[in-house]
Amino acid sequence: MTSTHAVAAGAAEFVERFERAWSQSSASALIELLTDDVVLKQPTIPDVVGKAAAHEAFARIFGAFPDLKATVHRWAAQEEDLVFVEFTLHGEFGGRQLSWPAVDRFFLRDGLVAERVTYADGGQLFLEILKRPRGWRRFAASGLRPRLK
Repeated sequence: MTSTHAVAAGAAEFVERFERAWSQSSASALIELLTDDVVLKQPTIPDVVGKAAAHEAFARIFGAFPDLKATVHRWAAQEEDLVFVEFTLHGEFGGRQLSWPAVDRFFLRDGLVAERVTYADGGQLFLEILKRPRGWRRFAASGLRPRLK
């Protein structure tokens, strides 16, 4: 059994790496947090499986939002492999700042993300995008496509 102190230290180190990666607005920085067989689940775009596919997905996101960054508000850990991070994503879109809150649930393996589930209101985000026609061309060119259910 892992001590509470060790769980907190490992989670804190992961959250610091998460913050540093997002501060770079870079797909390459973010995939350094992932296992080769990672699974990424999010409400607005199709699920992503594997590190190469994750790099492509993050590259599309940064194509639409080149300066996208995350501000971490709080986090919690359970055991040594489960971390929750509450944060706000923010960046410029269509000539104005855009931001939205999210919570990520991470299952870690050897300190890397094996699975991430994002909880966010993707519908509200896409409504904000629709209100900013100056950004539509960049969004279309990014290749991001909403998941249709």
